[in-house]
Amino acid sequence: MFKRWLLGTTTAAMMAFMPFAATAQDTISQGGDIVVTYKDDITTLDPAIGYDWVNWSMIKSLYSRLMDYEPGTANLVPSLAESFTVSPDGLTYTFKLRKGVKFSNGREVVASDVKYSIERAVDPKTQGPGAGFFGAINGFADLTGGKATTLSGVEAPDAGTVIFKLSRPDATFLHVLAINFASVVPKEAVDAAAGDFGKKPVGSGAFILKDWTIGQRLVFERNPAYYVKDTPHIDKFTVEVGQEPLVALLRLQKGEVDIAGDGIPPAKFLEIKNSADGPKMIVDGEQLHTGYVTLNTKVKPFDNLKVRQAVNMAVNKDRIVRILNGRATPAKEVLPPLMPGYDKDYAGYAYDVEKAKALLTEAGLPDGFETVLYATNTDPQPRIAQAIQQDLAAIGVKAEIRALAQGNVIAAGGTEGEAPMIWSGGMAWIADFPDPSNFYGPILGCGGAVQGGWNWSWYCNPELDKRAVAADSMSDPAKSGERIEAWKKIFTDAMADAPWIPITNERRVVGKSLRMGGADNVYIDPTRVINYDAIYVKQ
Repeated sequence: MFKRWLLGTTTAAMMAFMPFAATAQDTISQGGDIVVTYKDDITTLDPAIGYDWVNWSMIKSLYSRLMDYEPGTANLVPSLAESFTVSPDGLTYTFKLRKGVKFSNGREVVASDVKYSIERAVDPKTQGPGAGFFGAINGFADLTGGKATTLSGVEAPDAGTVIFKLSRPDATFLHVLAINFASVVPKEAVDAAAGDFGKKPVGSGAFILKDWTIGQRLVFERNPAYYVKDTPHIDKFTVEVGQEPLVALLRLQKGEVDIAGDGIPPAKFLEIKNSADGPKMIVDGEQLHTGYVTLNTKVKPFDNLKVRQAVNMAVNKDRIVRILNGRATPAKEVLPPLMPGYDKDYAGYAYDVEKAKALLTEAGLPDGFETVLYATNTDPQPRIAQAIQQDLAAIGVKAEIRALAQGNVIAAGGTEGEAPMIWSGGMAWIADFPDPSNFYGPILGCGGAVQGGWNWSWYCNPELDKRAVAADSMSDPAKSGERIEAWKKIFTDAMADAPWIPITNERRVVGKSLRMGGADNVYIDPTRVINYDAIYVKQ
């Protein structure tokens, strides 16, 4: 009953990601080494800390969680858990662990590892951005507030049983147990790494990290002890970093690279699409994505609502879609169109230069102001930042662009909290799971407006937070429609405060070599970005 309701609330999203059929000549085969490229190095492989779209896929493949998804879909299935039950009131979850699962250090995974890993993700000492996902577990406030060192709501009565006791029903809880922050790690390996576990990962996933040469490459090899039969299909994948996307694309065409991780640059998209092998090399699909500019509500002049509204009205989103070769649609709200709760009747902030100027005058800034716009340095993000810069100049706002490596932009937004504006392109929000709550807590909720968090607007509305908790507490299947309506109103009310400029809902375009097999949706996986566990080399 509980699981059926979860599926029912996300039908639109799941239908959008139903598996594509592999071509008739493809035969799933075991073996093969592949090469993947990215421009920027990976910052960490620690599942309690890593939270960008590049390392997300790798972390997924290094570790296991109680729950997971069928490849290429958002259909939840037990993973480390062999089975589970949910109490009628939705407050107690009991999981039975799969026997014989081992970490890559050879030790068997037991229930106390699950408890430790969840508590580590929540502990403020970890400084991870995912703590808020576990807010429904009993003892959450005590652990995050420094009054306890463990979660009273997580019990491990024996080696094979984990029990979660919640303070309130949580309609997303099974999804939460499938995200990277719920990955299970061994305490002894974390302790031995002495603060460097992100570079020395030990998990029980499909792959094992064999080598990491900073600034050059990461090498992942198949885990021979992985508990899912015939998974993964490839023996090894090497991630080469420091690779400019245009160079990576040329190497892809020559067969030297198998997946261009940064995608196909818009400037080359039509050329590749119209080439003889183009249709076989391009994977183009919808995703639960919104690209946006954050407006830091804690710094002047973005602490003024009229200023935030003005810059919302100043940006010509249609021009940005053209920069992306039409591989996006203009965004008007926080949620993407495929997500349940998207309000098709919400008008958003119209592009209106004169109204924007008038709002700045009302805010006491008739001559505009100076600010800084951060962006990643991978094409086309600097060009999009320049388009936004030009639009802001039209209303008197002089924005200095700082195009940096992804890790530096993330630090400016979530660690130092110094960035007045951030164009999220290349890091824009892609759903961790197909539920509207995932577009609120981490990036707009008070829990995300912390050091290391991803709420880079530092927006905190306690009243909306309470409504968000109330919406996710609706675990009765009969209230699923009411829950979605509640979320719809939360997002339109958040946009009334204008902490963001929603810019685009972008399609993901991946370039893969002719020898790569697998359905398209494992290259644009709704929960993994790229599903390294499911891709294969054609015979």
